[in-house]
Amino acid sequence: MRTTKSTITFRSPFSLNSDVGELPAGTYDVEIDEVEILAGSHTGYRRTAAYIYVNSLGSTRMLVFDPDQLNAALERDAQAPMRVDPSSGH
Repeated sequence: MRTTKSTITFRSPFSLNSDVGELPAGTYDVEIDEVEILAGSHTGYRRTAAYIYVNSLGSTRMLVFDPDQLNAALERDAQAPMRVDPSSGH
């Protein structure tokens, strides 16, 4: 098994699944676990789990979810219109 780490940014509030509810827009640390799949002379990897780290009120919690849920949330975020914060003056 291998684990890859990355940082992702959501432009809008998002939801990974109904258990977690909506999370605020922002930048998150993510880890993806993958298992190796050997197919003849080729090696591939299948995603098995995803973890997102949510910082709130001075603490961090780790949420575990299906990697496909992360991909779907990222696609929804990319297709969502940009939200303008009226208090920013932009």
